[in-house]
Amino acid sequence: MDPTRAFMNDVKRLIVKVGTAVVTRHDGRLAVGRLGALCEQLKELNSQGYEIVLVTSGAVGLGRQRLRYRKLVNSSLADLQNPQVELDGKACAAVGQNSLMALCYYLAGLLAVEVKADLLVLLSDVEGLYSGPPSDPDSKLIHTYIQEKHQAEITFGDKSRLGRGSMTAKVDAAVCAASSGIPVVITSGYATDNIIQVLQGKPVGTLFHKDAHLWSSVKEVGAREMAVAARECSRCLQTLKSEDRRKLLLNIADALEANESSILTENAADVAAAEAEGYEKALISRLALKPGKIAALAKSIRVIADMEEPIGRILKKTEIADGLILEKTTCPLGVLLIIFESRPDALVQIASLAIRTGNGLLLKGGKEARQSNAILHKIITSVIPESIGDKLIGLVSSREDIPDLLKLDDAIDLVIPRGSNSLVSQIKSSTKIPVLGHADGVCHVYVDKSANMDLAKKIVLDAKIDYPAACNAMETLLVHPDLSSSGLLNELLAELRREGVTLYGGPKASSLLKLPEAQSLHHEYCSLACTVEIVDDVEAAIDHIHLHGRHVMSLGILFLLLFIALFMPLSLFHNASTRFCDGARFGLGAEVGVSTSRIHARGPVGVEGLLTTRWILRGSGQVVNGDKGVVYSHKDLPLQTQI
Repeated sequence: MDPTRAFMNDVKRLIVKVGTAVVTRHDGRLAVGRLGALCEQLKELNSQGYEIVLVTSGAVGLGRQRLRYRKLVNSSLADLQNPQVELDGKACAAVGQNSLMALCYYLAGLLAVEVKADLLVLLSDVEGLYSGPPSDPDSKLIHTYIQEKHQAEITFGDKSRLGRGSMTAKVDAAVCAASSGIPVVITSGYATDNIIQVLQGKPVGTLFHKDAHLWSSVKEVGAREMAVAARECSRCLQTLKSEDRRKLLLNIADALEANESSILTENAADVAAAEAEGYEKALISRLALKPGKIAALAKSIRVIADMEEPIGRILKKTEIADGLILEKTTCPLGVLLIIFESRPDALVQIASLAIRTGNGLLLKGGKEARQSNAILHKIITSVIPESIGDKLIGLVSSREDIPDLLKLDDAIDLVIPRGSNSLVSQIKSSTKIPVLGHADGVCHVYVDKSANMDLAKKIVLDAKIDYPAACNAMETLLVHPDLSSSGLLNELLAELRREGVTLYGGPKASSLLKLPEAQSLHHEYCSLACTVEIVDDVEAAIDHIHLHGRHVMSLGILFLLLFIALFMPLSLFHNASTRFCDGARFGLGAEVGVSTSRIHARGPVGVEGLLTTRWILRGSGQVVNGDKGVVYSHKDLPLQTQI
């Protein structure tokens, strides 16, 4: 239990206010699934002896003509004389619809005070939630608003997507109740067990409490302060013995598995919100933590933990002169800023690699994964020893902080943006800090006339349908003209169509095969769709990929050496699926991304990509003195040579 929520042990009487967006879908119809989950929670809590009043705004399907306070299940509120209150919509028409709906939240707060409730829970859509200040993302205590409501301007989020009351109305209702001694939690109504988690004392949602100022100081952490703190903590991390850093990673793996239920709950809320907002299926697919994902992440962390010690590894040893030994060794980069979208599992992989390599870390994930990233960050930092400090890994909560962070070339050593070409280009043009780009890959597969077609069908299908949303999925299929004239291409395309793949054609393919023309030959679909184009030969395939792609796979004989000689993709696969381009599958344990840059690191970036080198010269009093008397030997020494 969160120590700031120990009072939940004494809660017996609670008011639950349900926002319109929680019980309706984006088209205005009843959200039966969410409503059912809500009733299941209340039924379970009622069986445990909780006294509950459910407050709903509007009558779904009846044009919101009434506000209803309805007593749910068999609550025994002896001092609640009128468990159902109705206000005629006509009588309140002059108030205006938005004000009328906002009134529901005020009435919920007043009702909580009137019946001496122990807790008021306000359920809203996820987009309406306040994520809390960066310095205190766990307990999200906002006593400053309660104490200085009219002196401080605080933004709590935009107006709810479907609800009629803005987040300000919810906050004011919470302030009203909290100021009168009734604790309030604003949380997501999309998750299936958020009310239960709140009552268990989990750090779910935003807590309002009159004693919040006694628990924590709410202070916005500036960009520089966050970066400097990460650097200081990373220096402490680097002083740890290799075995201690290994144990830290193992503890993180154990903590993730122990908190799997909480992680999946927060992730389900993110997914539900993304679906309600109409996000693309590819993004939602990357956002969702599928069954077994937490176990897989824990396994990858243990692989990283068991790797050879990466820091201080001697790469080269040279005798400069007699008694003067020079070593080239590995060392951490310093502080990393990673900007990534949608995939919360990336946070775990990146944090694990940073810890193994002794780097400080600042993370900025997409807003669509806000709750997932917050719970994962909390779990990981909770096991970092005090001797290092939990500010080793900072979670940037606001997009507005990014420009300030990009100015800190004296405090941040490397920026890794994971996203579109436009994102990477924008980051590069906005900073002096070195940037390692993870942009769209546009993976190509070339099938030559000499290819074994049974093998080709098997590999092409895997490259496209195994996980279409991944950056290593096939996006363009290039084929030799002979395959079209022989009918083998039609067989291959028929196999793709049977798997639900939508096909688009390049200039030649669209004309010859009667396919809809692709809008661009440099397009990453991230879905069950791909471009097909016909090229004259292997040299033409290489020219095409130089213009439009990053990865390449060759299906044919005798062409591997030609590809190696003439082509410089970041990954080249011969008779194997592009889906193998992955840090875990390469044996790296995890990856911070797939670098599409040409310098420093390229392809899947694991431990080695987060290290740099330094020179250590060991002597016994030697001086240059114009090189008088110095006899340079420059002799390579075995790495295991003792000094």
